This record gives sequence, structure tokens and C-alpha cells, in this order.
Amino acid sequence: MANDGFDSDELNEFADDLLQLAEKTMPKETRKFLLKEGNKLKKRVTKEAELAVEEHTGDYIAGVRRGKVYKYDGDQSIRVYGAASHSNLVEYGHRQVTEDGREVGFVKGKFVFQAAYDDFADTYENDVEAFIDDLLDKGLH
Repeated sequence: MANDGFDSDELNEFADDLLQLAEKTMPKETRKFLLKEGNKLKKRVTKEAELAVEEHTGDYIAGVRRGKVYKYDGDQSIRVYGAASHSNLVEYGHRQVTEDGREVGFVKGKFVFQAAYDDFADTYENDVEAFIDDLLDKGLH
């Protein structure tokens, strides 16, 4: 609760209720919105990966995928993930081992996805507000 007497928690709950209502009354529009947001996030992750990864073989960046819309804890969700077999190593880091099995160091992770998610959060919030406004303009019949 803010010191000025304005409680934003109620406003957030109202926005969540509107999204739940939109999901029930306009599932096609909600699905299209999530797919569009997933594409935006994929583009942001790809751009972040191009900046963070020094060696560009093409597999890591080409392996960034947008998933399908699915239900998660009762809400519709979408995910962006790395499909390349070594994407977890680039993301989180890994031990550097020689051919004879000796560990010679540790390669730090790039945390590309986390940086892109953090950067995308404000954009997503604004897009959700615009989506809710658009639904209210249409009347949510």
C-alpha cells in the first residue's frame, strides 16, 4: 500500500479479472495477443543473444523458439526457449574440461533469456494495458 492512500493492488486485481474475462469471452483475440507478444519476446531474445555471444555459429541464435499457447495454473501462457542442445550451457555457464577429463576452468553464463525477459517486462505490461483498453472499447460482449 502506498503512503498517499492509493492501493494499486486492487487495480492489479481488476486488470487480472479483466484478463480472465477476456480469456473466457474472447479466446481467439487473447490467443492472438499472446502469440504476438511471444514473437516480440523472441525477437528481443535473439537481439540480446547476438550482442552477448561472441562466437556466432548460428545454431544458438537459430534455436530460439516461441512455443504454443498453453494453460499454466489456469491461465493462458506462452514461452520462449532455447532449442539448441547447448543453449543451457551458454545461458547458465559450464565447466571447461580438457579431452583427458581435467577441469581447467569455468565459463560464465550469458543469461541471455533472463536479460531479455527483464527488459521485456515493461513492454509487456504496457501491451497488456493496451489490450485491456481495446477489449473495453469493443464492449466485451
